[in-house]
Parts: sequence; C-alpha cells; structure tokens
Amino acid sequence: MRFFGRPVYFLAVAAFLGGAVLLRVADPFPVQAIRLLAFDLYQRMAPAAPLAEPPVVVVDIDETSLKAIGQWPWPRTVLAELTRKLSEAGAASIAFDVLFSEPDQSSPEEVVKRLPPEQAALVTASIGSAPTHDRAFAEALARSPSVLGLSLSGGGAPLPHLNAGFATAGDDPRPFIPNFAGAVANVPALDAAAKGLGSINWLQDRDQIVRRVPLVLRVGDTLVPSLAAEALRVAQDAGSYILKGSNASGEEAFGRSTGLNHVRIGALVVPTDADGAIWLRFRPSDPENFVSARDVLAGSLPARSMEGRIVLVGTSAAGLLDLRATPLDSAVPGVEIHAQVIEHILTGRSLTRPDYASGLEIAGIVALGLLLALVLPLVSAGIAAILGVLAIGGILVGGFLAYDWAGLLFDPFYPALVIALLVIGSVLYTFRQAERARAGIRRAFQYYVAPAVVDEIIADPTRLELGGEMRELTLLFCDVRNFTTLAEGLSATELTSFINELMTPLSDILLEHRGTIDKYMGDAVMAFWNAPLDDPDHARHALDAAEAMMDAMVGLNARWQAAAAERGRAMPEVRIGIGINTGACCVGNLGTARRFDYSAIGDEVNIASRLEQLTKEYGLGVIVGEPTVRAAGTDGLVEIDRIQVRGRHGVSRIFTMVPDDAEPDFVEAQQAFAAVLPQQDPAIWREAFYRAKSSAPARFAGYYQLMLERLSARGGLGGEPSPQITIDL
Repeated sequence: MRFFGRPVYFLAVAAFLGGAVLLRVADPFPVQAIRLLAFDLYQRMAPAAPLAEPPVVVVDIDETSLKAIGQWPWPRTVLAELTRKLSEAGAASIAFDVLFSEPDQSSPEEVVKRLPPEQAALVTASIGSAPTHDRAFAEALARSPSVLGLSLSGGGAPLPHLNAGFATAGDDPRPFIPNFAGAVANVPALDAAAKGLGSINWLQDRDQIVRRVPLVLRVGDTLVPSLAAEALRVAQDAGSYILKGSNASGEEAFGRSTGLNHVRIGALVVPTDADGAIWLRFRPSDPENFVSARDVLAGSLPARSMEGRIVLVGTSAAGLLDLRATPLDSAVPGVEIHAQVIEHILTGRSLTRPDYASGLEIAGIVALGLLLALVLPLVSAGIAAILGVLAIGGILVGGFLAYDWAGLLFDPFYPALVIALLVIGSVLYTFRQAERARAGIRRAFQYYVAPAVVDEIIADPTRLELGGEMRELTLLFCDVRNFTTLAEGLSATELTSFINELMTPLSDILLEHRGTIDKYMGDAVMAFWNAPLDDPDHARHALDAAEAMMDAMVGLNARWQAAAAERGRAMPEVRIGIGINTGACCVGNLGTARRFDYSAIGDEVNIASRLEQLTKEYGLGVIVGEPTVRAAGTDGLVEIDRIQVRGRHGVSRIFTMVPDDAEPDFVEAQQAFAAVLPQQDPAIWREAFYRAKSSAPARFAGYYQLMLERLSARGGLGGEPSPQITIDL
C-alpha cells in the first residue's frame, strides 16, 4: 500500500488522533473518570500488603465505647484521661481526628450557663475554682506528644498559631497548593496546648472517593500540614517541614515552575504531586488494627502495645458520620485513611503520577495510532483485529506493571480506548475494502463464470491467482455455421437481436456447467474449465455443456422459424460447430497495464479452435480432442478420424458425440470403422465403412460423405488409403 494511495483514510486517521489528543489535553471529567477507574482497578488487583507490625494504632471511639461511656461528645475529662493513658503507654504521638471547636458542654461552668439564676448561684458557689474540663484536657495535651485537627474551609476563623515551620527549596510551591479562606479550629486553649495542629481535609474526586491525600494545604500564604504529617513530625520531635519545589537542587524542571516535588518531614522524604498530595496505595480495611477506646480507659491493653507507635484517635461509629470511600472499600473510618497515610510514608511505599505522565500517554497514543494506521490496511481484518488486541493488551499490561513494579501511575484506559476505536475503524475500513474487492471480483466474473463459482472465489480469493499460471484446462470453441449468409438477410437491429438470442442461452449453459467464458468473437464464443477454480471433472463438464448447447439449438431453431413464418419470411436452420480440447495452458490476467482480460493462451487453445473449424469439414456438430476423451472417458463418444498436428510427433484421434437417435449397433460399427482407418487394405475399409454408414443417424450423413469422397479420390475404395488431415497450431 502506498501512503498517498488512500488520502481519505489517512486524513480520517489524522483527524481522529488529533481529536483524541485535544480531548485528552482538555481532560474533561469523563476522561478523568476513565483514568481514575484504571487506577482503582490497579489497587483492587494488587493492593498494599497488610503489615505484620503496623506502626500506627487506631484508638476507636466505637459503638462499644459509646455504650460503656455514654453518647458523644464525651466530657473532656474522659479525653484527658485517655490522653494520659496513651502517653503513659509510650505512644510516639497522639493525633485526634476529632474537632473540639466548642467548649465542653458538660463542664460545670457551661452547665451553670443553662440553669436558672438561683440554681446557677448555688452551683457556682459549690464548684469554686475547680478547673474546667477543657483545661484538664489541655493540661493532658500539653504533657503528651499530642496533635489536634483543623478543618480548613471557604470561611471560618483565622488560623491559630501553628507550631510547625516551613522552609522551601526551589520555586515557591504556594501557587500550586490548594488554598482556603479560613479554618474551623479547636477551643483556643486546646490548640495552644497541643504540640501540633494538622488539617483533616480530604481531596475527594467528583465520585467522592479518596485516592489522594494532601500533606500540605494553605490558608492565604500560610502553609498548613495535614494531620498525618503532623503526627509524623511530632513523633520525630522535628521542628519544621522542608518543601522541595521545581528547579531545586536535584529537581529538573528546565526552568519552568511546576510545583511541589517532595516534602521532608524530619528524616522522612515523601514524593508528592505538584499540589502537595500523595497517591495512596491502599490496603484493605482491617478492624484488627483498631483498639477500642473503652479498653484503653479500662487499662486492659497488653503491655507495650502502644510503645513507640503513632496513635490516632477517631471513630468508626456510623452515627458520627466519619466514613469515607476508597478504591478498595465503600466505607471506611476517616481515621483509618490517616493511618494508612502514615503507614504509606513509614514503609517507603511510592505511588506517584509523574509530571511527564500526560505527555507520555499522548505521545504513545499518537505513535502507536500512526503505526497501526499504517500497518492495519496491509493485513486482513482478522490479523488487524489480532494486532489491535495485542496493542491494547500491551497498553493495559504495561500500565499495570508500571504500577506494581515501579509505583508509577499511567493511564492505560484512555489510550487503550483510543487505540480500540482506531482499530475498529481500520478493521471496518479493511472490511469495506475487502467487500469492495469481492464486489469487484463478482463484477469481473459474474458474466464469465457460474454464480456458484463466483461465490467460491469470493469465499476464498487465495484460490484465484491473477497474473498467469499454468493449469490443465478443457477448452471449448463454438461458432455459427454460414453466419455470413445469415447476416446478409438481416438488418443491423435484427442481427444484434439474433446474436443476443443465440448467445444468451448458450452462455447460460456454459455457466451452469461451471465453465468460464473467455471472450465473445462476433458469432463465436470461447470458454474453458478448471480455472479460476479447480474442477476435477472439467473435461466431463465441458462435454455435458456441448451436448446441452446442441440440444438448445433445436428449440432455438424452432422458435426462429416460427417467428419468421409469422412475418412471411424464410429462416434457414442455424447450426453451430463446437471444438473441445484439453491440455496445459497459461491462464490469468493477460494483456497490458492499461487493459487486460482473464484469458487462456497456449497450443491447446489453438488446437481447440482448429477442432471447431474441422466441424465444417466433417459435417458434425462437435469434435473432441483425444486428451479430453482420456480425461472424461469414452462414454457417449465415438472416434471419427486421426489427425496430424504440425510440429508434433504421431497422430491424434478425434471424437464426436453419439446422438440420442443412434441405433444400438452404431457405436460398435463406428468404433470398428475408426479402428481400421490406419489400415492399408482397401477391403477392410470398405466393409467397415459401409457397416458404420448403414447404422449411422442422419446427422452423420455429411461425415460419411466426406469419408467416401476422400477414399474415392485417393483410391481408398480401389487403391491406397488417403492420408490423415494435418492441422497447424
């Protein structure tokens, strides 16, 4: 296939790939959803393995704890005791995934506010200067490695003072980090007492599934760490974070500001996206990693179960509405996601979507799409489908291996979808081209071969070799006798009608007997068998066609003569002569680059033509060459003479068909006459000749008259026998 031979096809491919690239660059939500679906499937196929000794413990305010201690919110004194017990158990840091934005309503001073004045005065006098519940909780927070949560929002109050500092290397990443207007903080005393404050915000996609978790957010120009990041910082007793942006030392951005690359938390260096978030490789939710808050308060935990571990306090109770969806679970407690973030960082897991991912995916779509567009039209639709499946399979497998082996997220679904559509289009194009080729074959052969043969060629075009090949063919030539005399009495219109009326039924007979019509030559037609498709019985089919053609002439003559009689005209009998021969010929598309025909050439073709001409001399309707008789058998045939083909050694026998009205002993008598043709004894000739002639049908009269004249003229009846006829190729 030449590249410029199908401009419409390649323009369509270019337009399709261009549209696919533009759609990917625009990246609307449906395209994003396809990409996220792939990433979720990766996680389901190969989730993170559970840890034998998790570095994080989740203290769960579960249904059991609520039944034992009371409904939420609990008094802050209970939380103070919980904090003290966790600190005494050796927790490296204690992070609360809970907001304490209002004072403890169970604290006496808050209860007083809701009492009538007389009762309020009595209670106030009785409590004196006892510390508030919030103060008790604050004191416990101050004495422990504690972290409280903040909820950043579009409104809210200003940020409280953050204990953590931030240093940046490279370009300022703030323009890339999600920004909020304010925060919902805790009671000021609690925020001031805690060792760290971190955001509990999520980065949920439009389908409300948590796939990425921010390590850094901001309110205006102030950077805010996440709750998980603060728990790690406090656990390491680190003072600040180091944010490494584009064009920092060791970071290649080629002069462009591309956002954040890494966040350093104490001794931990965490790769991030440009906006400071990390992709989590989730593990399935495991309730065994949870410890009930009731057990902690009751002091029933195993010894050293908290020592050196990061503790997250949160809730799995459905009524407290802190449930989130992940790629693996439809609903998990939010605190467990914070725990998995910490596990992800501490175990050194890496799951990132590189900055170059989108560019590489687009380049892959274009390169693979163009390659397939060039290759697919060259192959069959089946091979094209296989190549398409292999290409799509390679994309899908490659994307999964990048995830599983290297922790890299590449979108396989959108490129695979584009390639699938391209392959489908190309296969349809190839199929359409094949259908056009079949239609071309049908148009090319429907007037020359039988419909059944056309169907076989279309079903298996490989059986049709164009360009010429040597095959054994049986050839048939048919010509009208005395056509010139017939034509003289007809007008041009009548002559055209006559030829059509003659050739149509004769052609139908040829096609019905699996013949291939080579060409029409005025009042003559040439046909052959065993091409373009194999026909093991080609010789017999040719003989049957010749017999049917001779029978058809009886009905045609009757019709023409009746029509002529109605017009008051005479119509002579129309007779045809048929020559049949079998032998090796060259058959195929023969001619020039500008014009060619599906035809056959060779000596055997010439012999068949000469045999047709001999029908005039012998006065017979059909003459068949000896090779055809060897291939088809002698059934219904008798030998009539022996001829010499100039340029070939030896003589060839020629045969004709036995009419249906022949007497029973005619075949035997004619065979006996043919057998003595080479004999030199005139007496043998005479006896065999007259015996055959006496039993011959009427249509053999011309043949015997010819033989009689030949024998008489050359002394055959009283001298030497006449020699056989010689024909030229």
